Amino acid sequence: MDTRRYIDFEWDDRKAAANVKKHGVSFESAADAFSDPHACVLPNTRHSDYEERFFVIGLDLESRALTVCHCERCGDSTIRIISARKSTRTEEQQYWRYRNE
Repeated sequence: MDTRRYIDFEWDDRKAAANVKKHGVSFESAADAFSDPHACVLPNTRHSDYEERFFVIGLDLESRALTVCHCERCGDSTIRIISARKSTRTEEQQYWRYRNE
């Protein structure tokens, strides 16, 4: 995954605060997962009919595997973070399989 093309991250501040309370993950940490050169991106087809959404599974700066739901904005140069949480065991295993390929 080449994250160098992403210039900026954006999110709703109220959603970000609610995410910390619900999942214990800040959107700032979620943005760090995009810097992981081994991050994998998967389509999220279940939650939006009007915009293309994705999941990225990557490590943040604390080496936590995070799953971040996001969409691309502004000609694909901005990432809008929708939600972030610690990856499930299955997602983390998927990350390590992808990383070791």
